[in-house]
Amino acid sequence: MAEDPARVITLVVVDDHPVVRDGLRGMFDSAPGFRVLGEASNGVEGVDLVARLDPDVVLMDLRMPGGGGVAAIAELIGRGARSKVLVLTTYDTDSDTLPAIEAGATGYLLKDAPREELFTAVRAAADGRTVLSPAVASRLVSRVRAPGAAGHEALSAREREVLELVAKGTSNREIAAELFISEATVKTHLTHIFAKLGAKDRAAAVAIGYDRGVLG
Repeated sequence: MAEDPARVITLVVVDDHPVVRDGLRGMFDSAPGFRVLGEASNGVEGVDLVARLDPDVVLMDLRMPGGGGVAAIAELIGRGARSKVLVLTTYDTDSDTLPAIEAGATGYLLKDAPREELFTAVRAAADGRTVLSPAVASRLVSRVRAPGAAGHEALSAREREVLELVAKGTSNREIAAELFISEATVKTHLTHIFAKLGAKDRAAAVAIGYDRGVLG
């Protein structure tokens, strides 16, 4: 996907540490192509702020007094928010990673990610592409894969095409147009892909696809 040089990605930062919020705001506001619209100190405030400001991407911490990130992600998804949520946290344990992904986070990065990696991740999240730090991806793959999943049937050529488009953040409607098939057929392909990979959702399917070499 070609990058539009005139595009500005808007963000809301949700983190309970003022120093972290200040640092992220300074980092993004000083870089071309980004604008921080607001900050919140917990998930409840974050949900309200996102509803008012409608950012492209929400940088969401997980463990915050007064309202955690997982509940906030689930609330945003439940409300049908347009914003993509990129988890940015110090925690990569199973008890943190999986609930966040299952709640609907577009991506999951650790706070020690290099500056350029964070910028790239935010651009990808804004485009709806799944972003997982290597440590999180490998942990997620090990948990979402069903017992004996290595023996699952291989994907067909068309299913690989669909998964490749999912990995690029393409919507079902866009996949249908790209492959000249109906949205119902796309959903059927996705159902088969999830079953064959032992994946619960799109993010898990992409992670497993990369792990097995199905995706480049």
